[in-house]
Amino acid sequence: MSVHEQFAEDLAMHALGVLEGDPEKVLREHLEQCASCRRELEELRGDSALLALSVAGPKPPSRARTRLMNAVSGEPRSARTRPRIQWGAALGWLAAAAMIVGVAFLWKQNLGLRSTIERLAQAVEREKVELEAARREAEVLQAPDAAHYEVLPVGLKSPPPPSGKAIYSRQRGGLIFMASNLRPVPASKAYELWLVPTAGAPIPAGVFKPDSRGRALVINPPLPAGVEAKAFAITVEPEQGSSAPTTPIIMMGSGG
Repeated sequence: MSVHEQFAEDLAMHALGVLEGDPEKVLREHLEQCASCRRELEELRGDSALLALSVAGPKPPSRARTRLMNAVSGEPRSARTRPRIQWGAALGWLAAAAMIVGVAFLWKQNLGLRSTIERLAQAVEREKVELEAARREAEVLQAPDAAHYEVLPVGLKSPPPPSGKAIYSRQRGGLIFMASNLRPVPASKAYELWLVPTAGAPIPAGVFKPDSRGRALVINPPLPAGVEAKAFAITVEPEQGSSAPTTPIIMMGSGG
């Protein structure tokens, strides 16, 4: 009987985590000096791990089950007395390992499901915002009191002249403004739209810059509720906007 055969059963018990007392101490001392037994222990641990995985995953190779079962069921090959394998502890270890594998698998699945739910929730929220904006635009355009204002240049006759149209609903508190053929403004400047009420000072109704074709669009800027509009006007202001017009009005239009 070789020294490796003497430790064969102890290696299997150690791989299952059920070897205790003096046999475990003797085996550990032997493993420090024997590379062959250390390799055998790693293989047995791999076989036991495959058996644990089989509870929550694919069936392990039959050779893994056979190797491990042969190792733990063989007769002791040494004359020394040692405790027999505690099968309850071994099976409990395998069940615990399988449970850990199952929990890890479910946790990973749960993370993926949570990420998918979050992406769907974000998409739904974006859709809600876009639908709400479209609903507001439709309300303004279809409002019974929707009044159209042609906003035209003041004192400028060169073709093609800038033009703008404001659709305003006092009841809805909504405004849609469209402009075309606007001239570019300096980098630090912007156009500002003003609601000119029937009484009181002009109210800021949005800051904007035209695109490369001179077009601009302002949709539902924040406005006080229930203001009756006499006209809409445009000035050139600092790009952050002004609380009151600081330059002459360059475009203006009334409607009703």
